[in-house]
Amino acid sequence: MRTPKAVAALALVLTLVACGTGPDVRGEQGVVVHAANGDVRIPAPPSRIVSLSPTHTETLFAIGAGTQVMAVDDRSDVPAQAPRTDVSAFDPSAETVIGMAPDLVVVSDDRNSIVEALGRAGIPVLEEPAAKDLDGVYDQIEDMGRATGHTGGAERLVTDMRARIDRAVQGRKGQGLTYFHELGPELYTATSATFIGRAYQRFGLANVADGAARPGGDYLQFDTENLLHADPDLIFLADTRCCRQSPGTVAKRPGFGNLKAVARGDVVPLDDDVASRWGPRVAELYEAIARAVAAARR
Repeated sequence: MRTPKAVAALALVLTLVACGTGPDVRGEQGVVVHAANGDVRIPAPPSRIVSLSPTHTETLFAIGAGTQVMAVDDRSDVPAQAPRTDVSAFDPSAETVIGMAPDLVVVSDDRNSIVEALGRAGIPVLEEPAAKDLDGVYDQIEDMGRATGHTGGAERLVTDMRARIDRAVQGRKGQGLTYFHELGPELYTATSATFIGRAYQRFGLANVADGAARPGGDYLQFDTENLLHADPDLIFLADTRCCRQSPGTVAKRPGFGNLKAVARGDVVPLDDDVASRWGPRVAELYEAIARAVAAARR
């Protein structure tokens, strides 16, 4: 089960604003990439990259920079060949990372003030926080391409993602349908103001949790009675791996058997990571939503 602390950590990962935009500046001093931590100069294409973000690990391999990655954090499980270590993504040790002698470190946020610590050691760091929208996703992928010398790979990836998402959204309109996105069996969820919420908005789906949101509270624990009363057309489970939830477990919850999404078979299992990471597999999330909307029993 996801504890409030775990959900809060997930919310932090999903709500930080992406800042990696703008063109690179090339010259005798290498390339300068505009990231959340400012203009980062990378003297030459890096060959010893450390990634402390599961999302960015996926991106690095997807754009063709996988052979340059020497180490990744303990939560970077995609792709399988990523050189996973016991360095914590949530509590990273600057001393340990410095000892690896990397020539580029990629992070999604500045935990333990690691950006400053690595900077003092003369190690370039790209801080690329969680994207707030698809444009932010594409900008970060392009940043990774410039930083690693794989601009072509990054451009191809972005083009492919755009095309897949456009195809998923086209003709898969969910106007008139409501949904609930479950982050944990305790009914933690996200509103339409979040990255994940915006994905559902592209399909015209209405989030039953929006009315319960408070200012700044885009991640919240929904009330069971309110959910039963809202009776959403679709329920998406983003807790199938962490919490072993499934359409079957949902149906066994008190009162849930009467929900139309349960009765009609419109409880949709998602891969937790696909639903929480903002990297290359975002297209898979849109395609999963498209299939659910197309199959929804109205």
